[in-house]
Amino acid sequence: MRELVDAVAAATREAGALALSRWRGEFKSWDKLPGDIVSEVDLAVNDLLRERLTALDPHAGWLSEETADSPERLSKRRAWIVDPIDGTRDFVRGRPGWCVSVALVEDGLSRIGVLDAPARDEHWLAVRGAGATLNGETLYASSRTDLHGARVPADALSKADQKIFEIVAKPNSIALRMALVAADRADLLASQRWGSEWDIAAAALIVEEAGARVTDAHGVPLRFNQPRAQQYGVLASAPAIHAAAVARLLKA
Repeated sequence: MRELVDAVAAATREAGALALSRWRGEFKSWDKLPGDIVSEVDLAVNDLLRERLTALDPHAGWLSEETADSPERLSKRRAWIVDPIDGTRDFVRGRPGWCVSVALVEDGLSRIGVLDAPARDEHWLAVRGAGATLNGETLYASSRTDLHGARVPADALSKADQKIFEIVAKPNSIALRMALVAADRADLLASQRWGSEWDIAAAALIVEEAGARVTDAHGVPLRFNQPRAQQYGVLASAPAIHAAAVARLLKA
């Protein structure tokens, strides 16, 4: 297992280095759908990761933002779930809030999760049952017990939320926003929009292994490699405020 973890981490670092070498350079980008941007660098990173990861476990399924989905993955116990560049909007704009996200899922649960954010000099790693690290240092999530005063990564808050929460810097990557909770740089990350598994599969394990809680927006535990490959929102928080955060979201 240790050899596999090291190999996955190395492949993710290699992908991050490829993306970093093109960052703030010249490359093509376009909208797949209105507001859904992709670049030729996303595709190059996707190709690299597919080659490296399938060589490590050729029997695992494959789910990536930049690969056409195939129902074949549903017949597999294990699956690679990949976002070649999570936070492409920041990447294209020359901002550092992006990362490469890789998870190995088995029986619906993430077993290995890696985020490589080379523009931020951050390498996040988690193994189920073995903890989470940032640049080799063990992570311990927020221990906040009161929802009031909780730190949230956001650009702005509603008037009602301004009375409760404190803003911290928000990277475009939702995986990195979740990871802030794992690193005790934020207490709460909440989204009520449908999102794709590749956005959160790696980060969810990092959050859990750092001691925080992560569910969908209704408080339901996350499962991956599902037919729709989507979750209704995500809620990552300090354990003691998770129930209160779910209750607030349900009232929203």
